Order: sequence, then C-alpha cells, then structure tokens
Amino acid sequence: MRVHPSQLTSGCIITKDVMGRTNRPIVPKNTVVHPIHISVLRDFSIQSVEVATKLNDGQPFIPNHQMEDEEASATTNDTPQELTPFSFQEQYLEAVQSYKRWFANWKAGSPVDIQAVRRVMVPLLEKAVEVKKDVFLLHHYSSSEDYLYHHSVTMGMMSGYLAHQMGSNYGEWIQVGLAGVLSDCGMSQVDEKILHKEGPLSEEEYNQVKKHPTYSYRLVEKIPSLSSGAKLAVLQHHERLNGSGYPLGLRQEKLHPFSQLIAVSDMYHAMTSERLYRKKQAPLKVLEEILQEQFGRYDHKVIQALVKEMIHFSTGSKVRLSNNKTAEVLFVDHTHPTRPMIRLDDNSEIYQLKEHLHLHIEEVID
Repeated sequence: MRVHPSQLTSGCIITKDVMGRTNRPIVPKNTVVHPIHISVLRDFSIQSVEVATKLNDGQPFIPNHQMEDEEASATTNDTPQELTPFSFQEQYLEAVQSYKRWFANWKAGSPVDIQAVRRVMVPLLEKAVEVKKDVFLLHHYSSSEDYLYHHSVTMGMMSGYLAHQMGSNYGEWIQVGLAGVLSDCGMSQVDEKILHKEGPLSEEEYNQVKKHPTYSYRLVEKIPSLSSGAKLAVLQHHERLNGSGYPLGLRQEKLHPFSQLIAVSDMYHAMTSERLYRKKQAPLKVLEEILQEQFGRYDHKVIQALVKEMIHFSTGSKVRLSNNKTAEVLFVDHTHPTRPMIRLDDNSEIYQLKEHLHLHIEEVID
C-alpha cells in the first residue's frame, strides 16, 4: 500500500526502503514507524512510502484518506509492492493478534484450545519453511508494548524452522513449532505488573517469572495431540546444558532435544527485539554473543544451524555497518563468520572486521 507520510501512524510497517538524495535509505524497509520517522519523512519532503496493510500489532492499517491515483503516480515511477492477503507478513501479524486473544483467555482461566492454535500456527509454520530467511527478520515488527505476543509466535516459527532445517520429519518440526508458541503461555499466570514493568526485575519478581515454564507445562500436559517431547520442551526451554537454567536446573543428559531448539530461538528473538527495559541489538551482533556463549549452555548443533541460516551473505554482498556506512563483502572467513573482510563504499578502504571490534554488521542490504 502506498500512502503519503501524513497518513502514517505509529505502528505502520515500512515495506520498501525510503530513499533520498543519498546512497543510504532515509528510512529502511521493515522499520516500525514512530513519530520521529514521520518527522524525518516530512523534513525530507518525501511524497509517498510503501507500507504494510497491517500495523505491527496485527490490526489493519486504514489511512485517513487514500492517495488519489494521479497524485500517487506522480510521486514515484516504481511499481507498488502490494501485499497479498496471504503474504507471510500478514499471516504472521494475524497470528500475533490471535495469540493476544488466547493469552487473555488463559489469563481468565480458560484452557489452551490446541485446535485453534493449530489452525493459526500450522499454515504459518508451513509458510515459514518456504520463505526461509524472512523468519529471522520478524524482530523488526515487534514492539515493546506487544513484545510478549510477538515473542511467542516467533519462538514457535523459528524453532519449528530450525528443526526442519536440521532434518526433522514433518510431524516433528510441527510439534516443535507448537511447543515453541506455547512455551510462554504460563506467563498468563504471572502478575501483570511484572510483565509490564519498565525496568529490571527485583529478585523476588524474577523468581516469579522463573515459574512460568512450570505454569506453561501445566496448561499443556493433558493435551493429547501434543507429543511428550513437545510437552517436555515447554517445561525445559529455559534449562541449560550445564545445569544453570530453570525451573529445575537440569543438565544435558536429562534435556529433550526439542527444548534446545526453543531455547536458542527464545534467546535470539529476545536479544534482537525492542523491550520495555532494553533496546534491540543487531542480529549479527547477537549471533556473535551466542557463538561466544554456546559452549556449555546451548546445543552446538542448534547454534550451528542458526549460524548457517543467518550468515547468508557472500562475496559481493552489500552490508550496512553499525556506523551507518555501507560496504561490500570481499571475503568470508568461516572461522569468524560474522566478521568478513569488507571494502567501504565511500572511500574504498578495506577492513578486516575481526580486527575492528568496535564495528559490526547492522544488516545485509543485498
């Protein structure tokens, strides 16, 4: 959908880079709009932008008035990139809305309606294995206010996708995905003040949150269509191989493999998303942290599967750095997959990113 910047509201999702007179976008695609973006677009006299038909909370975006065809065609020669009713993005945002309703029902004491969850999540999981890398871009749509709902849906999609990529059969990766989306259903039993607290939790509050895997397990333990492995994964998704996790402090030999798929997905999305008390981090920077922490805590095979899916740039790829400069990838050192050799676009200077730890790749442009 193409609209004038004056029609934008907070929560709109930019679906195409907004370019000015520079080589870099004024506002990159997948940005969730805030008032500052509307001001920037006005200051740069941008006449039209491409946006999704839904806001980042899953609600439909209805502009206050549609652009006239002549006005729209005069503002750009590009072909509009309309979203189809069944696009992956729209399916995802619909699922977030569904999860929000389910969560309210669980909070009120209703049981998990697994058939409703399957109707929404199974088609989305099937779509995820088709769109591939788009699964790892969903953090762009999350907001601090609706983080919990985005997080649960993305956990399901990422864990199911990784299980598929690691060779699980259809039934298994669907079960993993369902376990992922239900892993935090027990958060509905945690005090709402804790869930929406703006700032670090106290020790007592954190201890309350650490009970949520147990609450989640109790909500799913009697669902016959969930496998025993899926139920264990729900209970164990915050356990760590070295016994440092919760709620039981179990070690590797007692953990179900499904749980580690969800654990890694949980960590990745949590670190790349906007939170009430913490800013989001760049995906490749997060990946570096995961690589540093993987030994002793997370399953090495799952981490390697994530790395394989995330490092999709190669020689010739264009990237944007943390200092907002763009560069071309010249060589990928597989011992340092997140820190290739690059050549800056503005002055052709060549950097070995592994020797410049103050910089990291913010995103892959092309």
